[in-house]
Amino acid sequence: MRLAKYLAHAGVASRRSAETIIAQGRVSVDNEVTTDPARDVDEDSHIAVDGRTLAGVERHVVYAVNKPLKVLSTARDTHGRPTVVELLPKQGLRLYPVGRLDADSSGLILLTNDGELAHRLTHPSFEISKTYRVILGGGPVSERGVRALRTGVQLEDGQTAPARVRRVGETELELTIHEGRNRQVRRMCEAVGHTVLSLERIGLGPLRLDGLAPGAHRRLSGLEIERLRAL
Repeated sequence: MRLAKYLAHAGVASRRSAETIIAQGRVSVDNEVTTDPARDVDEDSHIAVDGRTLAGVERHVVYAVNKPLKVLSTARDTHGRPTVVELLPKQGLRLYPVGRLDADSSGLILLTNDGELAHRLTHPSFEISKTYRVILGGGPVSERGVRALRTGVQLEDGQTAPARVRRVGETELELTIHEGRNRQVRRMCEAVGHTVLSLERIGLGPLRLDGLAPGAHRRLSGLEIERLRAL
């Protein structure tokens, strides 16, 4: 198994982050520092990160969390601000968020120690759908604005792919996108003349936020995880 993949399966970080950790010289294999993420290792290899020996591959778990506003989508924060990982009880597992959800946005986010799954869910090539409910300022949303969102709007980093749009009210929409650009939904709405007053992620692939209170979490079933892997 490649070293980066081993670290991901051991719950150290996502595969992409594991490659960065290795490149920084923070990982040793059999007491030798290595910067090669493709190095072959196995269950008999002695692997340490920052001098701490890994116990081996952790049991993989995935949690759905309803992230409240002002909570950061990160495993830790140097300024002591609340993080999404702190919403779960300590279990001895090194969990980290799958993707990101801005501090001023709320809703569904996954936490896991399965780096391979996290990679599949966040890499643009897999085009995982994400559904958001937005409340907009600037008056009722016109049909022209809805059509623009459905066909794609021009942003400073290029045109967006078509979004699925459902009207909920005069100033409230549900948008489903499969890209992952920074603050994309907010920028799309601004491009059609509306400021986002409230943004909540209510869906990720086949998962929905239904019934999960703000700050609450639940562990995904094996069937739900297999559905995510199959996307």
